[in-house]
Amino acid sequence: MPFTSVNSRMVRAQIGPGQRMYSQRGAMLAYQGDVSFTPDIQGGQGGIGSMIGRRIANEATPLMTVEGSGTVLFGHGGHHIHVVDLTGETLYVEADRLLAFDGTLQQGTMFMGSQGGVMGMVRGQVTGQGLFTTTLKGQGAVAVMAHGGVIELPITPQGSVHVDPQAYVAHRGDVRNKLSTALGWRDMVGRGSGEAFQLELSGQGTVYVQASEEKL
Repeated sequence: MPFTSVNSRMVRAQIGPGQRMYSQRGAMLAYQGDVSFTPDIQGGQGGIGSMIGRRIANEATPLMTVEGSGTVLFGHGGHHIHVVDLTGETLYVEADRLLAFDGTLQQGTMFMGSQGGVMGMVRGQVTGQGLFTTTLKGQGAVAVMAHGGVIELPITPQGSVHVDPQAYVAHRGDVRNKLSTALGWRDMVGRGSGEAFQLELSGQGTVYVQASEEKL
């Protein structure tokens, strides 16, 4: 069930009998029709194992199951919304960036690199703890949230892409990630944050970058 944009901070989804979708709790703005919203205690399409994985990862973003017949408007916190259409591949996304997604997508968690998920890699540099990132795989649409809008940067074998971890939203494709330190002028003047680290993405795919480094 594709999402249609209402404006930069709101999307509309049409849901029919036998269909299901998941959204972050509190993301429903309005709806029309016979639609139900229930807390998701099974960890989404990935089942209870997915839920446990997210809790271990400290990424158990509360979800709700959306079912019925009608139209639902989604948005959250005034954040910009970007829709990613998947055609069988896997999307890797920080849990708190998820707004809503098709129930047909298989949800899970994945340990990324020696330190875990992208923001987890930054936190891991300090805590030494590995964290996970959320994965969504299959045919369907995903609505993600960001500050200041999202740009899509291609990742090609001809050159890797370097991203400030605080600006990272998600990526997909056959992509490898590596975190490195990169002290720059902001660190020299006491304004260092994510710039002290760079996320290097290489391979073949796409990375989604938000226009602001603010956290959600």
